Amino acid sequence: MGKVINKALFSFSRISLNLVTYPHGHQVLRHNDPMGGGRYYKFNIVLKKPQKGGVFNADKVIFAWLNRIYFFRPDLYSHSVSRIEQGQRKLLSLALHLP
Repeated sequence: MGKVINKALFSFSRISLNLVTYPHGHQVLRHNDPMGGGRYYKFNIVLKKPQKGGVFNADKVIFAWLNRIYFFRPDLYSHSVSRIEQGQRKLLSLALHLP
């Protein structure tokens, strides 16, 4: 299994934008991202879907469109990505942490 490439495009105290590439064989196990206070939001845009697998799943999303755009609270709701069986998954991830 290859390594996840997480390239920070910009990062400030409460907002960050990353380009993330998940290789063949990778999966994200069900988890949440506790922040210890405040509200944490993620806006993910899937730029490249794998040919097989790599499906995002969350207990609750605020907004989802065409299985490519997801707006959700990773601090409150568990989420995961199924194993990428063929190809790679690339996404643009905007994270926002509010007080």
